Amino acid sequence: MKKRSFTFSNATVSYYFDAEFSYLEKLVSKENGVIVTDENVFAFHKKKFKGWNTIVLKSGEQYKVQQTVDVVIDQLIAFGADRKTVLIGVGGGVVTDITGYAACVYMRGIQFGFVPTSVLAMVDASIGGKNGIDVGVYKNMVGLIRQPKFLLFDQVFLKSLPKAEWQNGFAEIIKHACIKDAAMFKLLQQHKLSDFQKMPELLASLIQQNVLIKTKVVLKDEFEQGERKLLNFGHSLGHAIENMYELSHGHAISIGMTYASVISQQLKGFTQAAEVVALLDKYGLPTFADFDKKKAFRVLLMDKKKDNISINYILLERIGKGVIQPLLFVQLQEIFKQF
Repeated sequence: MKKRSFTFSNATVSYYFDAEFSYLEKLVSKENGVIVTDENVFAFHKKKFKGWNTIVLKSGEQYKVQQTVDVVIDQLIAFGADRKTVLIGVGGGVVTDITGYAACVYMRGIQFGFVPTSVLAMVDASIGGKNGIDVGVYKNMVGLIRQPKFLLFDQVFLKSLPKAEWQNGFAEIIKHACIKDAAMFKLLQQHKLSDFQKMPELLASLIQQNVLIKTKVVLKDEFEQGERKLLNFGHSLGHAIENMYELSHGHAISIGMTYASVISQQLKGFTQAAEVVALLDKYGLPTFADFDKKKAFRVLLMDKKKDNISINYILLERIGKGVIQPLLFVQLQEIFKQF
């Protein structure tokens, strides 16, 4: 096991790489801990939860809503949870988002930590302190930024993941490579998904690489005033269509990255759009897609990254170099018409 700690504005977060779930008890006692997980993770790993107070949620993005948070809070009250209680999210991005949000509002804030169980949660969703819920088709419309106490990475959870969930997570890995790491982009080109599934050390190295990419960005800009916006590559359009069509997050942002690469070609002289599309396709992710452009644009108008007349769109100058590009809505509307 490797431990690394990072100090953010109001908290120090400890990362435990190559850890085992059993180590959790050394971080939080069973008397003080309450685990939040979903029915899929619980069904596959039931023995691991023995002796822990556990809240089991329904699985899926459609449950990342206020009603689910209310269920968590009702059960915390039933458990007699107080300000010494530590809430532990054991699951994918939906579980970590809900757990962090519930911990932030219960008794005006209790400590929380995460054991991410999907590739997506390990490399992206559990890192950076964003906690929140959806409102209708609007992704992460309600929430706040507050760092967890710890992150514990145990790759054994990935063994129960269906292939679609691996693909889902690799969308965020490809995103990181596009905006920050050309060498990692080449590594992904040299391998295929099954290589990472079969080679634990190769996977562990890739996960740590991605965790550190995102962490370093967040350390520079925790509250998304500048550099952190780069992490939204593919997310403006991706978030707009994700709930519209009930897509997985990775599939939605893969489509978003495809069109962001095309826009980058038009506006920034980006010459490697075909390479981005080919890599997404290689990892089983969708690229060009037929979607309701008018409706997607209306949803995008409610994006959190906008002001009254423009939005910060993340484009690429080259692979490994993302840039923040303010686009007027009238300008973006014209671009959408070309898709």
